[in-house]
Amino acid sequence: MKIYDLSPEISESMAVYKNRLEKRPKIAITRTLKEGANESKLDIYVHTGSHVDAPYHVLQNGKTIEKISLDKFMGKCIVIDFTKIKNSITKNHLKNIKIQKKDIVLLKTKNKPDKTFNPEFVYLDKTGAEYLVAKKIKAVGIDALGIERSQPRHETHKTLLKNNIPIFEGLDLSKVKKGRYYFHGLPLKIRKGDASPIRAALLS
Repeated sequence: MKIYDLSPEISESMAVYKNRLEKRPKIAITRTLKEGANESKLDIYVHTGSHVDAPYHVLQNGKTIEKISLDKFMGKCIVIDFTKIKNSITKNHLKNIKIQKKDIVLLKTKNKPDKTFNPEFVYLDKTGAEYLVAKKIKAVGIDALGIERSQPRHETHKTLLKNNIPIFEGLDLSKVKKGRYYFHGLPLKIRKGDASPIRAALLS
């Protein structure tokens, strides 16, 4: 069995959405070995790095992260190679792919784990999201800090999340080839959480 780590390292210098300084994690040492043990404090936005969005992120009455069944965050997975696409992934790009019911679909694009945010990242458009809903997938993920771009009404998010399809963002798929795997991306059990950081992995 081979394990692929899909999560970037959490640090104060990591890439964050739109390079907003307030979104950068803060890590502080609160106790040292001289005081008995090393202890530290992490202050982090739940949408930082590799994370998963719950329906409550964009839907007033959507499920919060702790209310979602854990089986939504693990299972059979297909990694699809869209590295040649320059802008958005649409229904037409997806319709010839053999996507199965209850698949976790991971979209590998030309996005890379950059040190700074890339505003021109490849994203999933509304038609692509609608197609994945029709295929009755379990969850979807992408190698960008967001799954949509320039959508003031959050059409892609809402299309997926109103159908209880969790969205994994901020994955590092750069060392993974297209194909079938088993995916793990468990969230923290955050009360009334709209999202959660995850440690994502693929098994082959």
